[in-house]
Amino acid sequence: MVNTALARLIDHTILKAETTAADVHRIVTEAVEYQFASVCVNPRWVSLVSDLLDTAGLADPDETACPVRTCGCVGFPLGANTSAIKAAEAAACVQDGAQEIDMVIALETLLSGDLAAARDDVAQVVQAARAIEKGTVVKVILETAVLNEEQIALGCRAVREAGANFVKTSTGLHPRGGATVQTVALLKKYAGGLKVKAAGGIRDLATAQAMIAAGADRLGCSASVALVTAPGA
Repeated sequence: MVNTALARLIDHTILKAETTAADVHRIVTEAVEYQFASVCVNPRWVSLVSDLLDTAGLADPDETACPVRTCGCVGFPLGANTSAIKAAEAAACVQDGAQEIDMVIALETLLSGDLAAARDDVAQVVQAARAIEKGTVVKVILETAVLNEEQIALGCRAVREAGANFVKTSTGLHPRGGATVQTVALLKKYAGGLKVKAAGGIRDLATAQAMIAAGADRLGCSASVALVTAPGA
């Protein structure tokens, strides 16, 4: 049995530096089979994902009740590029077929409490992506493992005021760790209408269910197939 409802909450993700075209073909095939929400990749693979989904007839939300979307990650994994570079990267991803963008915020802006700089970092990406396609969904990674509650609240405010759609816990690559139930709950507390994405370390069904119970609207996973086919799913 496949938990289709859970699958529709998952961004099926492959972000390793050693990713190959064969790997991308595999995860797109899995995404189509299990009807995941999106395929999430680094920018060099966005065009391939979009083309494969288009071939499968699942790239356009107007054509099917259960579209699989293309998601490109920008400023990944450090968030340390300039905002202009992130914006250009986002625009290129949308031009290549991405309907969703996951960006990494400039972490220093949150650590230093600079709301204006954090908001501007996100706003430049939002504006660049939506100049190409106004319906582009933007998710903003805060890297919550290195933030305290006040900094998480600031990040949520910056993301909200910049016009993005989601706050996201983690890149999944930081040595301090990924998503936790506690940080998902904090994001939900301060989201103010934003949706919440949990990512980083979600490898079993119990963890996925706990993240959803804490308030996650979307999950970023590489173990997606195992989650939706697990006993009890």
